[in-house]
Amino acid sequence: MRDHPHHRDPGNDPDGFEKRPGRERGGRGPRVFAPGDLKLLLPALIAEQPCHGYDLIRRIEGLFDGAYTPSPGVIYPTLTFLEESELISGDAEGGKKRYTITDAGRLFLSEQTVALDGVRMRIQLSKRSLRGHDRPPQIHEAVHNLRHALHSHHGRWSPEEIARVAALLNGTAQAIADGKSS
Repeated sequence: MRDHPHHRDPGNDPDGFEKRPGRERGGRGPRVFAPGDLKLLLPALIAEQPCHGYDLIRRIEGLFDGAYTPSPGVIYPTLTFLEESELISGDAEGGKKRYTITDAGRLFLSEQTVALDGVRMRIQLSKRSLRGHDRPPQIHEAVHNLRHALHSHHGRWSPEEIARVAALLNGTAQAIADGKSS
């Protein structure tokens, strides 16, 4: 449990669940991109219009209607990886690199259209969540606790346990949708 960087010692927490930092200033909010998403999205954006790293940050911010801005610490290492993979090329211009798509990058994108559609779908879902339709901190914490409980099973799912947990989750989801207590 303590291997994950967001986990802290549960201390005297009566429910035994770990607390995570909230979304207060300086805290990290929800994860927006799945692993590998930026390696697809950045070449696609560059293919649409060659640009600088800062322009990419602003374009991604625009995709999220201003509700999320990726950090340079995420964008620039990904650009370096893409450049080393020869999917994009960067030409220094006035001290800043202007990135363009390569032929290998175009081929890569043509082979990844389904995955790129998935990235764009996840952006739309994240955008709705980030625009204020997000959960209150107590609900966010409860969802984290649920995920933690599910992950702590370590694959030991008997058919009876699968049925029990599925019934609990489905019943709770329906009660939330109906506005009733479970």
